[in-house]
Order: sequence, then C-alpha cells, then structure tokens
Amino acid sequence: MYIPSHFAADDAVVQDLLAHHGAGNLITATPDGLLATLLPFIYDPSVGAHGALLGHLARNNVQWKTPVNGAALAIVAGPDAYVTPAGYASKAEHGRVVPTWNYVTAHVYGELVVHDDVVWLDELVRRLTTKHEAAAASSWTVDDAPEAFVRGQLRAIVGVELVISRIEAKAKLSQNRSEADVEGTIANLAARGETATAEAMRTVAG
Repeated sequence: MYIPSHFAADDAVVQDLLAHHGAGNLITATPDGLLATLLPFIYDPSVGAHGALLGHLARNNVQWKTPVNGAALAIVAGPDAYVTPAGYASKAEHGRVVPTWNYVTAHVYGELVVHDDVVWLDELVRRLTTKHEAAAASSWTVDDAPEAFVRGQLRAIVGVELVISRIEAKAKLSQNRSEADVEGTIANLAARGETATAEAMRTVAG
C-alpha cells in the first residue's frame, strides 16, 4: 500500500479499526489465480505476536480448500467518504483545490489456518453475534435458535484464521490540509450525514 508519512495510521488507530470494522475482503493467491470473499472478522489480539482475524466461509466456497501461495491478505476498512473542495477555506482564497476521498483502511497479511471444527466454529459465531448485536435494542443470540438448526448451520461453514504477520494501515483524513480546510471538511461531512468520517477526522486532528 502507498502510505505517505502524514497518512500513516498509528497503533491506536489500527487497533481500533481491527476491533470495530464490519467486514473485510479475504484474498488468497492460489494456483487457480486470486480468490476473494467478503466476510466479517473478529480480531483476537492474543494469538501470536500480532493477533489474528477469525472468520468463516461457506463449506461450498472453494477458497478455504484451495492451496495458498504465500501469505493471505485481508483488507479491512473503516469510515470513508467523498470530500468536496466546496468545504475548503482555500477554495475562496485561491481556487487551486480538487476533490478527494478520505478513508481508514488496513492491509492485514498472514498465514491462513483452516478450522473444520464445530466447537471452534460455535465459539466463533457466538463471538461474532455478540459483537454485532451489541448495539441492538433487542439483541439476538445463538441460543434463540433451535439447537438442531444451529448444529446444521455450523456443519455448513468452515472456520478461517488469519494469523497476522504484518499490517500496512493508512488513515487518509486531510492531514495534508490547513486547519481551516479540515474544519470546513468536517462541517461539510457532518452536514451530509457522514458522521463516522467526520469523527475520525476530529480524532486525528486532536
């Protein structure tokens, strides 16, 4: 990933992204070419030196059973939004401005481990459910479904664990703009309802 120094994400941003992102693209280079699947991950910092991303694939998805050439890659994304130069103070000053895109993302590399184990999968889906139901007013749990049904669903999936070897992360949030341009962009994003990106910009700006 191309990461100018002023857009390099610090460890706090990376840890927050890994813990709170929604879903990511798992990409593997195989003898059959590149394979990719979008899936939700749980970040487990206790695995190995850098943690791991845990997820699952449909049993019928060939990606989990196809040999991987080298490291696997997961691309996870945080908030992102179009940035209009209309929000820049410098637009009125000199007009030498163009649109851009603000975003937070990480490329996570590591060894892909397959878990064809119902116990492992049961724990995983419970952790995923707890994570994504946390904000619900009336949350659902795995135990709300019939036990026999859950067992059948678990047999239809296979677990994957990306044991992280390195992370390349970028937080492109207008750090290269003036304070006035940043404030104008935050206000513009907030007015458009892009609150997550606006808040990420506030955090980086301090």
